[in-house]
Amino acid sequence: MSSIIEKKKQVVDEIAEQFRTSQTAVVVNYRGLSVAEVTELRKELRDAGIDFKVYKNTMTRRAVDSLELSELNDILVGPTAVAFSKDDVVAPARIMNDFAKKYDALEIKGGVIEGKVATLEQMQELGNLPNYDGMVSMLLSVLQAPVRNFAYVTKAIAEQKEEQGA
Repeated sequence: MSSIIEKKKQVVDEIAEQFRTSQTAVVVNYRGLSVAEVTELRKELRDAGIDFKVYKNTMTRRAVDSLELSELNDILVGPTAVAFSKDDVVAPARIMNDFAKKYDALEIKGGVIEGKVATLEQMQELGNLPNYDGMVSMLLSVLQAPVRNFAYVTKAIAEQKEEQGA
């Protein structure tokens, strides 16, 4: 009997460590997805370096209580899986959001972003953000705009002066 309790403690510690070391954790309900769809989701998450785990809700509740994230207890009902990302804050939310649009059976419940509990709406907003390369591209275009506009204006003035001189 004590070996079973010890194994359960290890699982709770593992879950707590996953939440503690992850940048983002997305909690989803996967009920209704076929095996092929879950396999596709797992592959997509694995390719992005994201851990996708299914734990018993009671174990997860104990882990989040130990981390003072007990607001998550309300969403830990029914079949629940968690996607943990240690590196990229946006990737798990984006992948889950895109997958939920593709397959109605996947339901995002909420999650944790950098140690703070996030609502469904916050996870969806995070999922709608572009990836890192997209953000850098947007920033560069914003930084280029004034220089580009200045170049257009100086070219127009130079052409106007040329026409007046000719």
